[in-house]
Amino acid sequence: MGGVIFQRLTLIGIGLIGSSIALAARRAGAVGEIVVQTRSQETLDRARALKLGDRYERDPAAAAEGADLVILCVPVGAFETLARAIGPALKPGAIVSDVGSVKASVVRQVAPHLPQGVHLVPAHPVAGTEHSGPDAGFAELFDNRWTIVTPPAGADAEAVAKVDAFWRALGAFVEQMTPEHHDMVLAITSHLPHLIAYNIVGTAAHLEEITQSEVMKFSAGGFRDFTRIAASDPTMWRDVFLHNKDAVLEMLARFGEDLSVLQRAIRFGDGDALYDLFKRTRAIRRGIIEAGQETDAPDFGRRG
Repeated sequence: MGGVIFQRLTLIGIGLIGSSIALAARRAGAVGEIVVQTRSQETLDRARALKLGDRYERDPAAAAEGADLVILCVPVGAFETLARAIGPALKPGAIVSDVGSVKASVVRQVAPHLPQGVHLVPAHPVAGTEHSGPDAGFAELFDNRWTIVTPPAGADAEAVAKVDAFWRALGAFVEQMTPEHHDMVLAITSHLPHLIAYNIVGTAAHLEEITQSEVMKFSAGGFRDFTRIAASDPTMWRDVFLHNKDAVLEMLARFGEDLSVLQRAIRFGDGDALYDLFKRTRAIRRGIIEAGQETDAPDFGRRG
C-alpha cells in the first residue's frame, strides 16, 4: 500500500491510539522501523510482548534520536515536558506530530522547544473507543475515519504533505484546518458531549445511592450510551478541558442558552417547539450515517 513514508517512526506513549498506529502502519508498510517509548516498564514489556515495535525505550530522548516522525500519543498536559526532553535529540528534517484532541495548545507547548529544521505538524485522528492501553489497539481503528491535520502558520509544505500521506496510508480520510478552528469545531462535536456525559453519569451515580440500585437496573439505551462516553480515559479528558477551556466555555454557554429555551418549552407545554427541535436533530443523525461516520445498527454501529 504505497510503500515506506517514514523510515523510523517513534511513538511516545503506547495506549489505544499509539498501539493502533503501530498496527496500522505495519499493515500499510508505511514505516521501516517503529520505536516505542513509555515511562512504565510494565507497559513497555506488554508492548514488546505484543510485538508493537522494533525497539523499546523508557527515555523519550533516546527514543526520538534518529526518528523521521515522532508522534506524541500521551495526554496533552504532558506535551511541553516531552518537547523539552526530545528537542535536543531530534535530527534536522524530523517531523513532530501528535494525536491530541486539542491543537492550539499543542502548538503553544511544543513549537518553542523544537530546534531549527525540525517541523511541527499536529494531527488529530477522530477515532477511538472507551478502552485504553496497548492491548486496546487494532489496525482498523482509523479506516474511513477522519484525521484532522492542523499545521501552524508557516509550516513546511513537504512535511505537511508527508503527514497527510501517512494518515491516508493508515486508512483515514484527511482534512486540514487551523489549530484554532479545529478547537472550536471539536468543542461542540466531542468535548461538550463528553462533559455532558460525565455530568449526567455523575448525577446518576449520586441518585443510585438514593434509589437503591434502580438507576443501574433500569438504565435505558440513552443512559448506557452516556456511560460508554464517560468511561473514556480520565487523564486525557481532564487535559482536554484544561487545554481547550475558551472554546469549551463558549460552547457550554451556548448549550446553556439553548437548554433554557427547552426548559421553557416544557414548562409552558409548548409541544410544537419540542417537536420541531426533535425533528431537526433526527436529521443530524441521518446526516452522520449518510456521511459514513456511523451505522444505523441497533448497537449504534459500535463493536462490543
